[in-house]
Amino acid sequence: MSSSLLAVQRRTLVSKSRSLSSARRWASTDVKDKFKIVVVGAGSGGLNVANQIYNRFRAAGTPLNKGDIAIVDGAEYHYYQPGWTLVGAGLKQKTETRRPLQSLIPPHLAFVHENVSTFSPESSSVTTVSGRSISYETLVVAAGLQTNWGNITNLPKALADPTSGVSSIYSYDTCDKVWHDIEALRSGKAIFTQPAGVIKCAGAPQKIMWMAWDRFQKTGRGSQISVDFYTGMPTMFSVKKYSDELDKLRVQRGVGGYFKQNLIGVDPANHKATFKKADGSTVDAEYTLLHVSPPMGPLDFIKKSSIADEAGWVSVDPGTLRHTKFGNVWALGDCSSLPTSKTAAAITAQAPILTENLFSVVTTGKTVDTPYDGYTSCPLLTGYGQLMLAEFKYGLEPKETFATYFGDQKKPRRVFYHLKKDLFPWAYWNYMIKGTWFGSHGFFRPKFPHTNTPQ
Repeated sequence: MSSSLLAVQRRTLVSKSRSLSSARRWASTDVKDKFKIVVVGAGSGGLNVANQIYNRFRAAGTPLNKGDIAIVDGAEYHYYQPGWTLVGAGLKQKTETRRPLQSLIPPHLAFVHENVSTFSPESSSVTTVSGRSISYETLVVAAGLQTNWGNITNLPKALADPTSGVSSIYSYDTCDKVWHDIEALRSGKAIFTQPAGVIKCAGAPQKIMWMAWDRFQKTGRGSQISVDFYTGMPTMFSVKKYSDELDKLRVQRGVGGYFKQNLIGVDPANHKATFKKADGSTVDAEYTLLHVSPPMGPLDFIKKSSIADEAGWVSVDPGTLRHTKFGNVWALGDCSSLPTSKTAAAITAQAPILTENLFSVVTTGKTVDTPYDGYTSCPLLTGYGQLMLAEFKYGLEPKETFATYFGDQKKPRRVFYHLKKDLFPWAYWNYMIKGTWFGSHGFFRPKFPHTNTPQ
């Protein structure tokens, strides 16, 4: 792998420097500091919902003026993160998964190229890292979450070492090392981990495991390599229907299952991983290849703010996506308190509902009577040419889109594989981040009844 953790750190410092430089330019010019709508975060949720809000007002004949909606984000690049699994499986180049953020901001949206440092919902304003105060009439938070690499002892060091055998699909800088390590392994023990708690796409840790297992078989190395799955969770997946099938697949393929065991440390020199069990005891496991899914959590600047709940997520109503305390604040995606899996598919269901509720509150003072039902999806790769399309809602209840046409979605199918590999990336870049792709509804925006819920 060409990059290392030191390179990552250097890029981070450069990015911060550029952000501050950009911030100074903003601060030193006569720039508008008050907007009708401010969207914090220009990831999957932020770009999508900002464009949907603009389109909704325009469709209603009450268009917002150019620049009335501002996106605030200091990132240099926008990433299609679901693509990192495909990179780790050798199906994509990682350069296909990122684009300069500036190039994705349409002319009708203002772009504040800074990061937010503090929220002041009492005065309807946010403050950026440069100290710039930006006020709003309505705020939408779509800032994502943070990956806590440092919570696992020696993990950053191991990821930076090209000979460590340690990699992860959970960052742009390390996802290609996953494929390198899979291809380089000829014999030994391959371990794949998943932490307890909230992470982006909870199926991804085993997606890459199944792809590696299949690659080993297809290249004649399967008999020389053992594969084990260590997870902090009690089962293979949160939804019982899919979990049961995945556990059957695990047994059938001879993959070891170690449950309620969290990775807490890596010893790259001796190729040992340390896991903490549910009873507090620890156990060491030797590895030749170690794929790590790191622990994740809410962003610090949200966690310390008054818009956060006790756990650090933006506290919103699970049906309307409106803040539980501040009526002009909304949130969606990974940063929100919505009790569902944090996936791009969830955003496609959340964004239209947030958009309609926000529009309705602004224009009538009421929300619509169609709550978000927690829909999310996890396209579970189980090998090359096969994928189990898990779709579910609140209560971990399956909500399948294609079962009528293709049969029970617990069965891996080639057609689902091509959705993940080909259709979803195409739809993402061309439509989703432009606000014109609605997930299971395709290109058709969901219909909503007239507002009838007083607020």
